[in-house]
Amino acid sequence: MATVRICVCGDEGTGKSSLVTSLVKDVFVTTKIQPTLPQITIPPSIGTPENVTTTIVDTSALPHQRAELNKEIRKSNVILLVYSDHYSYERVALFWLPHFRSLAVNVPVVLCANKSDQKKSTSTDQVIEDEMLPVMAEFKEIDSCIRTSAREHHNINEVFFLCQKAVTDPIAPLYDSKESALKPACVSALQRIFYLCDRDQDGYLSDNEIHAFQSRCFGKPLSDLDLSVIKSSIQKYSEDFVTDKGISQPGFIQLNKLFAEKGRHETIWLVLRTFHYNESLSLQTGFLCPKFDVPANCSAELSPAGYRFFVDLFLLHDKDNDGGLSPSELSTLFAPTPGLPSQWLENGFPSCTVRNDAGYVTLQGWLAQWSMTTFLSPKATLAYLAYFGFDSPLPSSSPHPATSAFTVTKPRKRPPRTTAGRRRLPPISRNVLQAFILGAPNSGKSTLLHAFLSRPSSPPGAYCPTLTPSTVVNTVELPGGKQATLLLSELASHEAAILANPAALDKCDILIYAYDSSDPHSFAHIPALREKYKHLDECCPAIFVATKADCDRVMQDWDVQPEAYCEALGVGKPLHVSVEWGSVQELFVRVAEVGLNPGNSFVKGEGEEDGEGQEGWMGWWIAVGAVGVVAAAAVGMWKRMSA
Repeated sequence: MATVRICVCGDEGTGKSSLVTSLVKDVFVTTKIQPTLPQITIPPSIGTPENVTTTIVDTSALPHQRAELNKEIRKSNVILLVYSDHYSYERVALFWLPHFRSLAVNVPVVLCANKSDQKKSTSTDQVIEDEMLPVMAEFKEIDSCIRTSAREHHNINEVFFLCQKAVTDPIAPLYDSKESALKPACVSALQRIFYLCDRDQDGYLSDNEIHAFQSRCFGKPLSDLDLSVIKSSIQKYSEDFVTDKGISQPGFIQLNKLFAEKGRHETIWLVLRTFHYNESLSLQTGFLCPKFDVPANCSAELSPAGYRFFVDLFLLHDKDNDGGLSPSELSTLFAPTPGLPSQWLENGFPSCTVRNDAGYVTLQGWLAQWSMTTFLSPKATLAYLAYFGFDSPLPSSSPHPATSAFTVTKPRKRPPRTTAGRRRLPPISRNVLQAFILGAPNSGKSTLLHAFLSRPSSPPGAYCPTLTPSTVVNTVELPGGKQATLLLSELASHEAAILANPAALDKCDILIYAYDSSDPHSFAHIPALREKYKHLDECCPAIFVATKADCDRVMQDWDVQPEAYCEALGVGKPLHVSVEWGSVQELFVRVAEVGLNPGNSFVKGEGEEDGEGQEGWMGWWIAVGAVGVVAAAAVGMWKRMSA
């Protein structure tokens, strides 16, 4: 609940105290009242339209009470400045407003011309034009102005309502009175709101979309007559603002500009807050980043509702129905957001996912991107769900956390320290997996990433070292029809930092050791890598891949050849692949299968074979001993029964 503290200032005799007593008593008090009233606190349910607690502080302009006046001015969050005649009006610009500035207070000021009953010959419009507007043009801290009469109880509630509104619904962040235009931050927020309400993305708010907007923001329907009046009020500024299709985005901005110019900025604030904007015209932190924690050894994936939302978003913006999002369509899609996620830019989107022949992102690639983002950074996906208006179809009062677009996988059991224990690991129930490709330079790691996306590889001899980490994502169809999303990452310059940190490997499900079968020096890098980072064998299952199988195979310059090396480690022989062969896609199916069923692909620890044999023989001896004990007991019981 908001609290508004109003400091009532002005020269002596301008009727400051009478305004306060008229508000409290609801009538003009004819008896003499004390010069300065004590502080008054008005609860939200009494006399004020806004749901705020209002504290009103009356002050004196006498010189010997200046210190108390300054103290109350500094404590206030809005100032009601009252004048009633020519002398007190002149003092507004000559003394009062400069005095507020000298105190370095940054609060709105409501200018009040009191005792209007004494100037009945002068119209309110004339007072505003001749007296108030010149002062407001010079002093931008003046939020609004009003003409009142305590004797006639004219605009008494309204003047304090303006004070409340200056605090709860300030005009300054929304409207630049000097430029007579909405401020850029306000325009940007309203453009995003228009985008979210334009459900068919045709660039216009149809009557149905306007009615839905009205119901969501104000909780009540809009009559056809009111809608016609709204359209007429903005169409006179430009014929393009309203067409047969509905109200255009510039027309929607013009409508809100009219609200600001007519002092109805609380209407703009109601719309902004309905769409989760705060006082600084940025989206609320709790809306962008709702509480969502992923337990240890678990991961976040898109739920059916999340997939459905991103599918609908894709189909809505694929205007030409070519099955791909062109750069212009992507630009329109990401209009209500800060732009592409930083993670996408780092990976060189859209080249990091599936594209069609024209180079446009396909639905498969689009969903794979969001699966990757949710897996690596669920909070980033949550923020973009908020930007895209994931909760926009529902009334603002209905709780619909964006986390319903997620599902959390079951905890993945940490690999035991022994090979036997690791190989008894059960299958994991996940749909998104990540693999790190490790190997010597020019071993074909980047080429495998290109092949995963069915992109042509570089011509022979055109080797270009990868300097920055790269991740690509695609879906893999497994036997039985199940699909898994697979992330392939080449670590490049970050390899040493990632492999040296066991915590950084928590997101990794499979290690792919790749070597060039046509280069005799390529394989030696793998044993050296495993020797340097011995913990790799304990954290992830591994696959060995011999690339460039279409070239002549050569003996590797190492103590043992790759086949014997893998056999000694207890893993399958290296898979010989070539990006020139169509069967290369089978490699990625195998990678996904290993990730989902990691047990048999863990590297056997050094010296564990004998330990496992001893465990086996120990088991046999325990079993034989148990049988012997049971047999001896049975013989003893038989002898006693026979005796």
